[in-house]
Amino acid sequence: MKTRRQFLQASVVAAFATALPASAAASNISLGFSLYGMKSLSIAEALKTCTEIGYSNVELSLGAGFHAEPKLLSAADRKNLRELLARHRLTVSGFMDNMSLAVDDAAHAKNLERIKAAAQLAHDLAPEKPPVLESIMGGKPAEWDKLKDQMAARVHGWAETAAAGKLTLCLKPHVGGAVNSPERLLWIYRQATSPFIKLCYDFSHFEVQGMDLATTMKPLLAETRFIHVKDTAGDATKVQFLLPGEGRTDYVKYFKLLKESGWSGPVVVEVSSQLHSKPGYDPVAAARKAYRPLSEAVEKS
Repeated sequence: MKTRRQFLQASVVAAFATALPASAAASNISLGFSLYGMKSLSIAEALKTCTEIGYSNVELSLGAGFHAEPKLLSAADRKNLRELLARHRLTVSGFMDNMSLAVDDAAHAKNLERIKAAAQLAHDLAPEKPPVLESIMGGKPAEWDKLKDQMAARVHGWAETAAAGKLTLCLKPHVGGAVNSPERLLWIYRQATSPFIKLCYDFSHFEVQGMDLATTMKPLLAETRFIHVKDTAGDATKVQFLLPGEGRTDYVKYFKLLKESGWSGPVVVEVSSQLHSKPGYDPVAAARKAYRPLSEAVEKS
């Protein structure tokens, strides 16, 4: 039986939850780390590190030489990876495989094979909830008008292949790519006309262009299924990607907006190649340094 104090405490919590917007009360944010920033570690070391720091999910990179390059993973390797993930109580929130829609027929065919391979791996690792695949889209900002029709045609191929593999593919804008704004991202997304094509939100690529957080997040979040975070300095002419907490991004505001919008899911740290390709880069130190400001911002928000 509850004591009077317990009853009153429960009543206060319930009243507070009722007073919140329904979307905020239902929000469930989990922090993850992209193993794109841990290529130098073994997969066992990388997963152990993420768990010890406090991350609850990881993104696997499917690129050449990374832990989860599909052609290098045998059936036994996939089974071992599932067991490692379970042992460390980590889920796979997504796959990264950077492709391009602005390519010729031969390269496009290879991209479709990569999507097929990602779909198979997703179902091998987590058949009950396959992780999404996220990719940038290539091209250059000044080439948008010239490339957009070709890119729209190519995204249909991505959508058909993703649908056949029952894989959600998230399109990611990039400051240096043809799709570099919310408007362009929504345009290319609408051309796909497929429930298997969704969005990846990464504010850093908008922030370096001087765009506002709320203005970019709100129109995109309803169709977003994956989120990357990293910090920034500089501008579109001299882009500097940093670890969360090292730049100008207001993460308390960021997580407040996410919660108000009802986001429930992973927010994944991506360490840019600008950082992890530098001599002396320490992936463990980077993962630890990124976690603290994000976890504190989630609490404060």
